[in-house]
Amino acid sequence: MKHNPLISDFNTYLDTAPFSNIEPKHFKPAVKQLIAEAKQDIQNITDNNNEASFENTIEALEYSGLQLSVVQNILMNINSAETNDEWQKTTEEVLPLLNDFYNDIRQNKPLFERIAKVKETSNPEDLTPEQQMLLDKTYKSFVRNGANLDERKQEEL
Repeated sequence: MKHNPLISDFNTYLDTAPFSNIEPKHFKPAVKQLIAEAKQDIQNITDNNNEASFENTIEALEYSGLQLSVVQNILMNINSAETNDEWQKTTEEVLPLLNDFYNDIRQNKPLFERIAKVKETSNPEDLTPEQQMLLDKTYKSFVRNGANLDERKQEEL
């Protein structure tokens, strides 16, 4: 594929998605590429030898895979607003990739260990209310998705 508008800068007014240039065939390759990039972002977080902090763990996680989230939202919007057999087929092909990726992240033990360390060692007075809320939300999301379970129980989940 020569040009995929989903993995290029949008270069549109207010950087809105160039919907007129987006076709169903663009999504699967874009999602695969962006998942690979997001996995590398996560790997960089877990490989970080510095003590886990809000900035190098929670904030870094929040920014990882941002473009992937944008592409997912574009697909969901198009599929809702302009659905047809081709868009539904594309959505059916892409959603399992996204679900697997997000499940893998939320059950990533090394990542959860860093998040738990930030939760344990952070002084709430040193975080803004927004940072504290993000830390709590992130920690709870990982716990709800089984990150603190052993491998056998994660498989059951």
